[in-house]
Amino acid sequence: MTGTMSQMKTRIGCIVALLAFAVTADAQEPYPTRPIRLVVGFGAGGPTDIPARFIADKLGDALGQRVIVENKPAASGMVATRDMLSQPRDGYTLLLCTHFESINTAAYKNVQFKLSELAPISLIAKYYYGVALANAIPADTLEAFVQYAKAHRGEVTYATIGAGSAQEILARQLEKLTGIIMNRIPFRGGPQVVQEMVAGRVDFYVSPTLAIVPQYEAKQLKILAVSAPQRLKNLSDIPTLTEKGIDFVRFGWLGICAGAGTPQPIIDRLHRDIVTIVGTPEYRAMIEKAGSFAVSSTPGELDKLITQTLDEVASSIREFGLQQD
Repeated sequence: MTGTMSQMKTRIGCIVALLAFAVTADAQEPYPTRPIRLVVGFGAGGPTDIPARFIADKLGDALGQRVIVENKPAASGMVATRDMLSQPRDGYTLLLCTHFESINTAAYKNVQFKLSELAPISLIAKYYYGVALANAIPADTLEAFVQYAKAHRGEVTYATIGAGSAQEILARQLEKLTGIIMNRIPFRGGPQVVQEMVAGRVDFYVSPTLAIVPQYEAKQLKILAVSAPQRLKNLSDIPTLTEKGIDFVRFGWLGICAGAGTPQPIIDRLHRDIVTIVGTPEYRAMIEKAGSFAVSSTPGELDKLITQTLDEVASSIREFGLQQD
């Protein structure tokens, strides 16, 4: 009887162990098992979309599942952020996060999300801005433009893609630093602005260089200066604002984020693959062609940059009265 009881206990123990193993194996189901969405808060073909599609394509290869880019160009990227955060935190919906997440948090009272809801994965790029001018304005240098703008106070139009956008903040800061006053013209997105500049219907735009280099090379618009600390390789003939006596160095950034609460093994897997992609010569050549820089990071470094960006823009938004409802 004792032997029988002992055998039964052994069998029960084996069954319990097998069930526990089955539950653990099920909980650790390989990721991913279906396509992944990468939500981009800006339009197709722009300075955020191009690197996003490259990352999505190569990440899909690494993961063995398609990574589908979905553009949701509205409300300075907030629609895309809310979309991602409304989904299960399981790694199947990612966000091309940008400095706009921080800017929107400071610029809008009803942003409907908190930065703490993001789970940073890695930076993928850093880029600088170009001071673009329409060919219709008779000025080929920054000094000549400032003189022209002062002589035509309030007549020069500048484009913005949102009251709290980086483009708006930078244009306002340059107005302050140079003593000029321009007339604000709002647009829905950067590609539309560039089209209007080429057509001569808007005069001035502070733009990521990625968005305006093709038109500059085609002599469809002018670039007067860049916001980098030194001249960019692909725009070596364009001076920096610092060279022109304006103490102004600003950059934007792109990264990949998930929703807070995404399992750490998934974050780790995505981080490893994204860092590998960003480090490839193919990606670097693509991103650097337009004057941007391939940059990866740890999740913690990206989280710190998100907070740092918020701190930097909050004071400018208050100063220029750019906070929106």
